[in-house]
This record gives sequence, structure tokens and C-alpha cells, in this order.
Amino acid sequence: MVKLVFCCTRNPDLTREEFQRYWLEDHGRLVRSLREAIPSMLRYVQSHTLDTPANDAVRASRGSGEPYDGITEVWFDDVAGGPSTEASIEAGKRLLQDESTFLDFAGCSIFYTVEHEIF
Repeated sequence: MVKLVFCCTRNPDLTREEFQRYWLEDHGRLVRSLREAIPSMLRYVQSHTLDTPANDAVRASRGSGEPYDGITEVWFDDVAGGPSTEASIEAGKRLLQDESTFLDFAGCSIFYTVEHEIF
């Protein structure tokens, strides 16, 4: 099993609250509605960055830069799990179009991974 990790940076025209609300409620609803069109998508999870001094402290302790606004994780059986049917290709286009309204793609990062559970 592989996981697509999408480190998300919000559109600079949006506040963190606006971004997180849209991403969770509107985009999340869209992803859920397209689930049957992309049967290779086994699991979809959003992780929203917390606005807390603890984040500042942990970044400072490691000399890290500004955090992403959140990450999306999508599980597939294999790397070829992306859109392959006409319906899934159209669903992928709809997702990309919607993402362009709330993400700053230049500030995002996206990649496939394999998990190694330690505990």
C-alpha cells in the first residue's frame, strides 16, 4: 500500500480559518461525493495545522521554517492507483479545479510514500 501525501499551503487571500473551513466542509464533501468515481482511493484524511505556541516552540527547536497549513493523505493499493477510467479522470479534474480555489500550489508539496510503522 502507498500513500499520497499533499502538504498544503493556503491561497494567500484566505485566512487560516477560511481555508480550514472550506477545505474540511466544501472540499471534503466534494472528495466524499467522488469516492465511487475513484475506487482506487482507499482512505482520505485531512490534518489541519494547529495555531498554537507549541508549534512555534517545536519549529524553533529544530530551526524549521513556517509550517504548511495542513496535509492531506490518500491511501492506494499501489502507485498506479491514480485516475485510470474516464470517470476517475473527470473526478480528478474536478478535484484539481476545486483545489485551485483554496490552495497556493507553488507553496505546496505532493509525493507518494510507503509507510514503515515503528510502533
